[in-house]
Amino acid sequence: MTAYETLSVETDADGVTTLTLDRPDALNAFTVTMARELEHFFTAAASDDAIRAVVVTGAGRAFCAGMDLSAQGNVFGLDEDAHPTPADLRDRLTQAPYQDGVRDTGGKVALAIHACPKPVIAAINGAAVGIGATMTLAMDIRLASTRARIGFVFGRLGIVPEACSSYFLPRIVGVQQALEWVYSAEVLSAEAALEGRLLRSLHEPDDLLPAALDLARSFVVGRSPVALALAKQLLYAGTSAASPLEMHRADSLAMWHTSVGDGKEGVAAFREKRDPDFTGRASELPRIF
Repeated sequence: MTAYETLSVETDADGVTTLTLDRPDALNAFTVTMARELEHFFTAAASDDAIRAVVVTGAGRAFCAGMDLSAQGNVFGLDEDAHPTPADLRDRLTQAPYQDGVRDTGGKVALAIHACPKPVIAAINGAAVGIGATMTLAMDIRLASTRARIGFVFGRLGIVPEACSSYFLPRIVGVQQALEWVYSAEVLSAEAALEGRLLRSLHEPDDLLPAALDLARSFVVGRSPVALALAKQLLYAGTSAASPLEMHRADSLAMWHTSVGDGKEGVAAFREKRDPDFTGRASELPRIF
């Protein structure tokens, strides 16, 4: 297991991994180091079959209080001499200086979270502001403590929503609600975030992490990792598909691959009234797009 400077990782016997943002003295403020470590973790988790689901939370009283603004130079880790154009990021996104000096660090984290073929659940235990809020949007489900506070406060700093939140936030809560929260730059109560459909549920502080872990466990115990990963791909792709026919093609491929793989064991277990023994590996997914 990789040793991280800003994260702690613990995986239980069911493959449910608790990933803790671990800078409690700084309210888990986001740094370039944390960005790199989060991107590394989720990229590695995608191919680690011992990890079946991930629950993300924060150490101490905050989830993540946003970008650490005490860093020297450009606090976002960007190259102020790059002068990028849309064509540069279309044609040379992963080349220097754009890969490290222009690409939004939070966005690279969000893309790694989104690409991870495992359920990812946010357990928002306290303040989640700026990148602390937007990183959770790439996660599949968000639970929060009644003490949580969530803010898309970019307007107060003269910057824009990042971490691919312009893609995720309006899909989760709708364009009107997303615009209101971004325009106002107010810090929301947990109740307001729940009412706005950002959150699945609220929990008392001591109950939050156990509830998130139980939910994650219910997703993976007795389930096919391959079927789960393909279902995640299909549902996300379906939100922006051009037509039902496009998703029919993908559904058909996914259904064929699962029916000749773990699906055979699932049907046999159903007929024989026993628990299935799925052997498919999420690290070896067939291509359906």
